[in-house]
Amino acid sequence: MASATAHPNHNMISSNDVQGAAVYDPSGTKIGDVDHLMIDKVSGRTNYAVMSFGGFLGLGHSHYPIPWTTLEYDTKLDGYVTGITEQQLKNAPEFTDDSWSDRTWTANVDRHYGAPSSLG
Repeated sequence: MASATAHPNHNMISSNDVQGAAVYDPSGTKIGDVDHLMIDKVSGRTNYAVMSFGGFLGLGHSHYPIPWTTLEYDTKLDGYVTGITEQQLKNAPEFTDDSWSDRTWTANVDRHYGAPSSLG
């Protein structure tokens, strides 16, 4: 992972450092990368990481928004670990460019992954 900004206490990370960060499954196998983040512009809270999975598991889509709360940073892997399964990705609510403005869609995504509501 690149280091765009040095943070002495390592409790904060630059968005530049998150973009492109590796994502691993619980066994430590790399499954994709963070393409970009979706941040609530009023609260400033990161709600979703849009994952780039390429041809991961033969799925047709290349980007999957997953709730930020489903990722946990692992210092040994220098990346994020998620417990999201192949089946969850296959059955995820369909994503389009208009999805971000649909509160029902965001609620369905949060529920699908068992994450707290991002609707605040």
